[in-house]
Amino acid sequence: MMKRILSILICSFFVTFAVASDVKIDKDNCTITKDGKTYKLYGKVKIVDSFEDIKVKIVDSFEDADIKIVDAFEDSCGKVKIVDSFEDVKVKIVDSFEDIKIKIVDSFEGVKK
Repeated sequence: MMKRILSILICSFFVTFAVASDVKIDKDNCTITKDGKTYKLYGKVKIVDSFEDIKVKIVDSFEDADIKIVDAFEDSCGKVKIVDSFEDVKVKIVDSFEDIKIKIVDSFEGVKK
């Protein structure tokens, strides 16, 4: 009986996780769509601890996108300006259960997928 309950709980966790992680990255338009909302992978970004639009994991390899942090002209794919207000997207930096994996670069920014 206990084994069956444990099996049901594990299955429901994976089903919930699969449904909750409805994220699509569009390389051609340089966007990420999460829960029916589309966000640009460039522009002004505010880093927050809660109420984020996207969860981001920073990695050294196997990234979904290469991101260059700039002070101005954040108007093309992969260029991001960190701001405190008037952001295009709110991002939470996480270690697991991310929506997208990024690598911080100095050049050749853009989406990998």
